[in-house]
Amino acid sequence: MSTNIKSTVEELVRPFLDENGFELVDIEYVKEGGNWFLRVYVDKEGGIDIDDCGRFSEYLSAKLDEKDPIESAYFLEVSSPGAERPLKKPQDYRKAIGEHVFVTTYEPVNGLKEFEGTLVSYDEQTVVVEIGKKKHEIPVDKVAGARLAIKF
Repeated sequence: MSTNIKSTVEELVRPFLDENGFELVDIEYVKEGGNWFLRVYVDKEGGIDIDDCGRFSEYLSAKLDEKDPIESAYFLEVSSPGAERPLKKPQDYRKAIGEHVFVTTYEPVNGLKEFEGTLVSYDEQTVVVEIGKKKHEIPVDKVAGARLAIKF
């Protein structure tokens, strides 16, 4: 996604987020089939519901129409991040300490590229995931993706 579109959308929604106690979780601008989708994931303390998504969508849609930062036709989708919320920002990782997570890496770390277990700690250099009784220290710069995971 164009970082310009992402930063423009972030700028447009900042007042709404601040006034309503919402958190911007992620923005995606992707082509699927022949269509473009602008997906915005938001959350708030206690969770977000369909009415919250509707209010946010109306606000963002009006701002996008006014500013018109995207040249091609697209579909706007606003939703919660769901149970398997992505971990993108440092505060996402810090809030998830003690939670069940799934982390993938660009290259093997300790012989593995996928780690599913408890997030034990996080700092700007290292993510520590405990699988069984073994702790895996994963360099942050090797993390391809991370999300909360549902434990079955």
